[in-house]
Amino acid sequence: MKIFRNPAFLAAVAMTVLLSIYIGLVAQRAFMLLRSESWVAVLMGVALLVLPMIGAWYLAKEWRLGTTVQRMSARLEQEGRLPAFAGDPLPSGRLPDAAAEEAVDLASREVELAPHDWAAWFQVAWAYDAAGDRSQARKCLRYAAELFRKAQRP
Repeated sequence: MKIFRNPAFLAAVAMTVLLSIYIGLVAQRAFMLLRSESWVAVLMGVALLVLPMIGAWYLAKEWRLGTTVQRMSARLEQEGRLPAFAGDPLPSGRLPDAAAEEAVDLASREVELAPHDWAAWFQVAWAYDAAGDRSQARKCLRYAAELFRKAQRP
């Protein structure tokens, strides 16, 4: 399968393994503190246990988003609708300013025409990413994933 040779996927797996080890070690220390007879140590154990729970929640949330994005891009690729932008990208992967602005404007117009279409939000997310606005791209991608999951429900 092609996904297992993808460097981004392998990096995500490596970071997941490292974060899981870290979460496990912190949780182990928290449980050690919880078994202590000192109330200060028990309070520290409770406080320390919150960190692994937040880390596990965040990890699950990011993997859910990643798998949803994979399914969306596979669907768009199958339909021949993957985002493509005019202009050659810079060595950084970004589009030149004029091409980036045009891509964002075009994709934004598609979203205005179909505000509940996950594919339109996917396109605008990729346009923002190509323009270098990763924060906005991530917000749009999260919304696209939410719409995609809703559309998949019976």
